[in-house]
Parts: sequence; C-alpha cells; structure tokens
Amino acid sequence: MDYNSAFAGMKVIDLSGGVAGPSCAMMMAQHGADVIKVETPHSGGDWARILGRTYESHSAFSLYGTLGKRSIAIDLKTPEGKEILWRLIKGADVFIEGFRPGTIQRYGFGYDAVSAREPGIIYYSISGFGQTGPLAARPAMDPVLQAFNGIVDENRGEHDNHPHRMAISMIDMFTGLLGFQAIATSLYVRREQAVKQGRYIECSLMQGGAMLSVIRMVANYLERGVPQRTAMPSGVFDTADGQINVTMVRPTDWVPFCEAMEITHLLEDPLYATVPARRDNILELYATLRPIYKARPTAWVSERLSARGIMNGKVNTYTEFLNEEQVAATNIMAWLNQPGVPELVPMPNIPGLPPFENGTKRAHAPALGEDTRGVLAEYGYSAEEIAGLLDKKVVAG
Repeated sequence: MDYNSAFAGMKVIDLSGGVAGPSCAMMMAQHGADVIKVETPHSGGDWARILGRTYESHSAFSLYGTLGKRSIAIDLKTPEGKEILWRLIKGADVFIEGFRPGTIQRYGFGYDAVSAREPGIIYYSISGFGQTGPLAARPAMDPVLQAFNGIVDENRGEHDNHPHRMAISMIDMFTGLLGFQAIATSLYVRREQAVKQGRYIECSLMQGGAMLSVIRMVANYLERGVPQRTAMPSGVFDTADGQINVTMVRPTDWVPFCEAMEITHLLEDPLYATVPARRDNILELYATLRPIYKARPTAWVSERLSARGIMNGKVNTYTEFLNEEQVAATNIMAWLNQPGVPELVPMPNIPGLPPFENGTKRAHAPALGEDTRGVLAEYGYSAEEIAGLLDKKVVAG
C-alpha cells in the first residue's frame, strides 16, 4: 500500500448504473481496488453507456464512470448468473448497488443475504429518493433532483426569470463523492477491527443534492425566500467581445473597482456612494454598468480588475477552458486514448494521485463485457463452461 494505491488488494463488486454509483466505484478503482463492474448483457449494459452520443459501447458518461474497472456482463435473472455473482462476492470488501429500492432484494442480493455470507462487507446502496417514503419507488436522475431539491428554482434566468437546471450532473457527481468518503472511512474503521464487521450505508441523490446546496438552502430558509440584496455589482456582464464574471463580496472593493473601470465619478454619486445606497439602488447600478462593460474587451476588464485584487473570470466554453494556458501549466488534465473514440479524450487528473497515463489500467474504460472471459476463468470456470455460458446468453463478452 502507498499513497497511489491505498485500496490495493481490495475487491469491489459494482452493480450500479448511471453516474453517482459508477463514479463512486471508479474512485475506488483509481485508488487501487479491483473493481468488477457487473452489467446486464442484453440491454446495452450500464444505461450510462447509451446517454447522448455513443462511441461503440461508450458515451461521455461511461468513459468517466468505468475508468480503471473490469467489466463482466451477467444475466442475473438466471440461476447460473446468480451463481457467478456469488462467486465474485466471495472475499469482496465492498458491494455497490444502485437499483430502485426493493429490486436488489428480488434478485437475492440484498444486504441481509450478502452480509450473511460476507459479514465484513461494506454494502452501499444508492437511490434517487431514498430507500423508504412515498417517493422511494420513483425513477430519478440528476435533473429531477435538481428540481425537487430547489436548485432549479433558485437558478432563474436574469432575462426570463424562468427556472433552469444546471447542465452538469452535479448532484450525481457529488453524491458519488459522498459515497466514496463513506466507504473509505468505513474501510479505515474496519481495518482496526480484530473481527471484520461490515456495515450497510445508504445514500440518495436527494440527500446528495441537499448537502450540495446546503448553504443556499439555509440562507433561503432563514431569509424566507427573499435573499438580502447585495451591495456589490457581481454577476455576468457582456463585454465588447464576450462575457466576464465579476465577483465582489467586500465593500472595500468598490473604490478599486471604480478605478479599474475608469468610473470614479460614481464614487461621489449619492445613489452609489455608500453600502446602504448601493444595496437600495443595485438594479440601477447594474443598468449603469452594463454599457460600460459592453464598451470594453474582456481582456482589458480582466487585467485591470485582477491588478486590483478583484475576482473575475472570462466566460469560456469547455473547449476554450481546455486550451487555457493556466490549465496546461497546472497539469490538471490528461488526454486519453479510448477504444471506439476517434480522438483523445480530455480527463481531469484526480487530486492526490499521479496523472493518468495511456496504456495503464487506471486510464482505460472497458467496453461492455470486455473482461467477462478473463474474470470467469479467474473465478474457476473452465473454457468449456465459459463457452456454454456464452452460448446460453447467461454472459456476454
């Protein structure tokens, strides 16, 4: 064990699909665990593989969520498929499932059944709305929970006052990280036990969304849905050649801001001269500033604000971000070859781990069932038995 492979020697059985569960298990793989991703052979595997544009058996979602894992395709509705999974579970450290509540129990692999055979296993269940309650059985994805949790309502467009969801899978990704920390800390505790005792951990996208938005949720509740107006003109502004985000939270930014933007006459304007005045007239201040921003190039605004310690950032596209000199200078991105993808795939390097390297297990996203034959052989199935399972469509690969 070292800092680059804290979970070396551990085995994770990953039955989750989508983004939250797979990203959690992916982090386990990146830290050295042997993660065996169990997918269905007859419907395209993990449904994340078919979200958006596909590249053979991958999409952008699954390219991230499967990195470093091994994929085996098993039909768990068959007795033979169930027996394969039980073999995989033997000696496992972690079991992750993301079915709708009650489904995994119907397959015969609920916590009680699994822990009866492997008392030391850390069993992690992830769902949309939780395992209990009136909405437990509802299907759910990130956009649904953004709406349900209140995030969509708060993200109203400046020009249309209409609620909008964030295009990124932020609740999914954050919930995946919550699962990773819960599993990691559980394994840390279990390591100190003379007799290894596992545990059941449950998390939902609803809970992940609540934790992700906790500061805004608390503020909104305490302010009864009417947040106090800011006294500083922050936000996204059109410039002569694009847009810029300016973020000011300190009243002391007002003077250097006016100096940077060459609008020092506003310092004497009674509408804006004091913090209370700016707060009372913030909408008028925005209207005053918009044409001033619009007359200047983004680089001019950014350089002058930055020189005075005022936070700002050019509004980039993702491609522009990837081409930024700062991104290259900090080595936060890797560019990976992946089967079926016609060009290199940008992938953020994981803090605390070495950068991804092409040709290594960590940097490879397996195709559906890519490792089926190898895993079955590793777990005692003969070549003849594997051929029979393939012929009967119990497995695929």
